[in-house]
Amino acid sequence: MITIKEVKSKKDLKDFVKFPFKLYKGSKYWVPPIISEEMRTFDKKINPVFHDAEATLFLAYKENDIVGRIAAIINWVEVNKQNHKKMRFGWFDVIDDIEVTKTLLNKVHEIGKQNGLEYIEGPVGFSNLDKVGILTEGFDQIGNMITWHNHPYYAEHFEKLGYDVAKKYSENKMEFKNIHPESFAKIQELIKKRYQLRALNFTKNKDIMPYTDEMFDVFSKSHEVLSSFVEINKEQRDYFKKKFIGFLNPEYVKFVLDKDDKLIGFGIVTPSYATALQKMNGKLFPFGIWHLLHAKKHAKTVTFYLIGVLPEYQNKGITAIIFNEFHKTFSEKGIEICVRGPELDDNIAIHQIWKNFNPVTHKRRCTFRKNIA
Repeated sequence: MITIKEVKSKKDLKDFVKFPFKLYKGSKYWVPPIISEEMRTFDKKINPVFHDAEATLFLAYKENDIVGRIAAIINWVEVNKQNHKKMRFGWFDVIDDIEVTKTLLNKVHEIGKQNGLEYIEGPVGFSNLDKVGILTEGFDQIGNMITWHNHPYYAEHFEKLGYDVAKKYSENKMEFKNIHPESFAKIQELIKKRYQLRALNFTKNKDIMPYTDEMFDVFSKSHEVLSSFVEINKEQRDYFKKKFIGFLNPEYVKFVLDKDDKLIGFGIVTPSYATALQKMNGKLFPFGIWHLLHAKKHAKTVTFYLIGVLPEYQNKGITAIIFNEFHKTFSEKGIEICVRGPELDDNIAIHQIWKNFNPVTHKRRCTFRKNIA
């Protein structure tokens, strides 16, 4: 018999966060989150996303053992301002029992129906800065800190329960030795002269902070045309600054400024923390911090996290400036592999950016959707 329990207490929340540690124990490919950070994500006193959104967390039990989890999410900005009557779900993990999946999803349907929403879609987080999608290809590839990993049977469960694929994403990687600067080094000099632009590099995290509001503005304006975009308010921006800036190697942050020192484009790459997070197994102390710091400075794999260019500067070669700066830095650091996070298959602009870099698709993922009856 399957029973469902709503997460109410701190103990329940810890059980919710730690369930995947049991489900993926021994996996070479699953990358654990930092437990304390996951707990903070769902703390309404800490995470400002709850000013515009709500989440109800559920755990599924069989014979007193946890066998599944799910977060039922409503982003009211998306519902009321963008008129997308969408019930979101995320943080979905389950044993290979379709009845558990069905029971958990039914709870999401119930909440959606109570709130007059039209369909459910997931797995997604609260916004575009959260993780997204069910992995459908690339189960033998190590995950990273910006994606969810899952067992192959997840997609089978959704298909058998009558869910349709909503959005498709691909993840690509490139060997750094195959990236030839001739394709962008010369043209970026011409572009800088033509539009009176300059590149800005960093050596300290604190020097990035004065530009972060502008960076989020550029991010929003460059991504608002995407089907998955939801506006991110100022409080959320401040929260993400505190949460993620410390994980950045400042040398892997590249900005492009115009003649008035206005930010018009940026690229953010993170060192790969996958192996470090596996060694940490969710714990910062006593040695987790050391593993993170070591990866921050010495990882030979990097992940392209965010890239954005103001619409009026798109298709003008701004990314050539960004890539030229990255190429110089990566050459100095001995980077071997460049990995890209999930990118929408219908995001033609982003695919055009990478077409000359010999990318290899090593993972695919998607979200699933079903109308609320």
